[in-house]
Amino acid sequence: QVQLVESGGGLVQAGGSLRLSCAASGRTFSDYTMGWFRQAPGKERELVAAIRWSGSSTYYADSVKGRFTISRDNAKNTVYLQMNSLKPEDTAVYYCAAGRTTGWGISIDEYDYWGQGTQVTVSS
Repeated sequence: QVQLVESGGGLVQAGGSLRLSCAASGRTFSDYTMGWFRQAPGKERELVAAIRWSGSSTYYADSVKGRFTISRDNAKNTVYLQMNSLKPEDTAVYYCAAGRTTGWGISIDEYDYWGQGTQVTVSS
């Protein structure tokens, strides 16, 4: 199985930046599609970004496109989410997820393993 541990969350002013990291262990990291999700109070968990095992294909939610960048370093078994131009509406708990799928990684059902989450708070 795969164990995922997120880090890098915190408090930041609107317009600032953060980089989240997700370290994976337990299985061959390069076999998995990786995704970042977030969940704000009173809202359902939503996909923010995803990256295929090859790193050649990425997906971004419309709300973050142009501001966030997902990347992976298979040699380090780590996936990153660079978040720029942060807005108060980005405030949420962010979760790293992994799934061994032949799909594009845009469905929550494609993910089998989840991290514990890291809080991101953007002040207005």
